[in-house]
Amino acid sequence: MVEIFTDGASSGNPGPGGYGVILRSGNHYKELSEGFRKTTNNRMELLAVIKGLEALKSPQQVTIFSDSKYVIEPVEKKWLYGWVQKNFKDKKNKDLWLRFLELSKIHQVKFVWVRGHNGHPENERCDVLAVAAGKQKTLLIDSVFEAEAAKGSLL
Repeated sequence: MVEIFTDGASSGNPGPGGYGVILRSGNHYKELSEGFRKTTNNRMELLAVIKGLEALKSPQQVTIFSDSKYVIEPVEKKWLYGWVQKNFKDKKNKDLWLRFLELSKIHQVKFVWVRGHNGHPENERCDVLAVAAGKQKTLLIDSVFEAEAAKGSLL
């Protein structure tokens, strides 16, 4: 059983941002974070989940703790599957949702919502990681977001 704690942040929406992830299983503990020069909070929330799942070396039973209803509700309420059938018409972040769907075929994923900024230790740590990542001097390029933003189209 693996626990993944996630958070995303952006300064401006869009603006510079980042994600923070904690992976925990037994005595194993790992933190991940990256920052991007132009992105959105929702993209970082979803990317945190993806990066956490991508860090797993084999299929796992995973509980993901997130303060993002944007990420949790489409999965838990099964909206995401309708979005796929409609080719994500009028939905943003198709690229990330498709990455998540591929990972969800590998792992058994369960979500738990936690209230953000409410003293949950791992959520607070992920927030610190995400905010710090978005403030780094050298930031990655969220190329899909920037390309779509330049075209003026929805992701």
